[in-house]
Amino acid sequence: MSFLNPEYFWLLLFIIVALLKKETLFSRVRVVGYLVTFVLLVIALARPIIEEEPIKSKELLSDVVLGVDLSYSMQSNDILPTRLGFAKEELAKLVKSEQKSRFGVLGFTTNAIILSPLTQDSELLLHLFSSLDENLILTKGSSVLPVLKLARKISSSKKVSLVIFSDGTDNKDFSEEIAFAKENHLIVNIFMTATSFGGTLKTKQGTFLKDENGDIVVSRENSAIESLSNATGGVYTKELSEVKSALEEQRDASFMQENNIIQNKELYYYFIALAILTFLIATTTLKKWVIAFLLLFGIQMQADVLNVLKDPNKLAFDQGVRLYQEGAYEDALERFALVKSNTPHIKAIVFYNRANCLIRLKEFTRARVELLKSLSLEYTQEADENLQHIKGVPDNYEMSTGMQDKKKKSEIAKQRNSSQKKKEGGGSNMQVNTSSSGSGDGGEKVKSSQSKIDLNDAKSKLSSKQYELINKRVVNEKKPW
Repeated sequence: MSFLNPEYFWLLLFIIVALLKKETLFSRVRVVGYLVTFVLLVIALARPIIEEEPIKSKELLSDVVLGVDLSYSMQSNDILPTRLGFAKEELAKLVKSEQKSRFGVLGFTTNAIILSPLTQDSELLLHLFSSLDENLILTKGSSVLPVLKLARKISSSKKVSLVIFSDGTDNKDFSEEIAFAKENHLIVNIFMTATSFGGTLKTKQGTFLKDENGDIVVSRENSAIESLSNATGGVYTKELSEVKSALEEQRDASFMQENNIIQNKELYYYFIALAILTFLIATTTLKKWVIAFLLLFGIQMQADVLNVLKDPNKLAFDQGVRLYQEGAYEDALERFALVKSNTPHIKAIVFYNRANCLIRLKEFTRARVELLKSLSLEYTQEADENLQHIKGVPDNYEMSTGMQDKKKKSEIAKQRNSSQKKKEGGGSNMQVNTSSSGSGDGGEKVKSSQSKIDLNDAKSKLSSKQYELINKRVVNEKKPW
């Protein structure tokens, strides 16, 4: 048994204060009842649980790279609040709705940088979008080719979907970008963040940006970029729903995430029930009936409860023994996995029996692990001999029949199952740990222990180095439209 909120045990210090008071009459049933009720409520607040074996599930994810145009023209207000502000809102909606993708975020002008590597942490991405300060972007002009090159670098997938939020950049000819995207298996989707009638741009002084002739600059949608999306199999749109549909069609399951669901059995309501019963006994005439009830039926109730708690584990163990003897080794393995105990002796027996099932299934690598677990808990000659016999044997290898001699090896320790100790519990409380690996390899399972980020803190900024990289190769563009 463990506790989710052990800090509540500090409340038990009030009992010490009560003990120090001489006027406290512990000889009275009512006072003792109050104290017992208090202790039971504190235990309930501490959330006692019984941990169970985690349930493993796997999910295939695809890689999606988001490219955000950060050039000066994105500050036009032909789309409210601004083009960049609108893009940030749509980015947030996309990240919230797409649960089967990893997102990487790139910012670009005439240069491109990584704002976020590929991640499924939607809260981190939303925080990134809200913290981006467009007032620190100085570059007038943008280019798509740098973001294509960087998108290809950050993902190892064979096929990468790229969504570019832009007003179309400055190019009229995208043949070089098309050739690169096709060669590197990039599907480019364009989310247009400008209008055909265009909008004006303001300088830091609050005046309208003008060209060399003194005319007010009007920045409009550059529809020429549609050729890039058409040539690479993407979409050109101003509707987020079309982007979602396109990503669903382009989905390429290239990344596998493994979830370990730890199912805990809650016990707190048992202590709450006991606390209520104790309080009623202490304050009403119920104590007379309770005492009589306990005298008549208490022993039988205790025996029944112990049998109920013991039966599931004993039943699973006996079924495992029977299935093993019948040759149903996979089913026997599953039944042994259901046997729960905190006693090292019992756990050693279960690990030993699981190992013998795996040996019969020719899964010698897993069998060695189970035997080592058994030996680490309790040394037995049978487990040691079996481990030595399968040492270095590859999986699916045909072993000699000598190892399978039932008279030589005690394969099922059913004679020791009478001393098993069982777990009890009630409803379930779910906690999830996530680990991941690439689809091509079986990466390590890693428990997530991410440090918490205070998203309600003052609006954080990108680092000065990031803005320096964004503004790298500033161009004196006279005609940003």
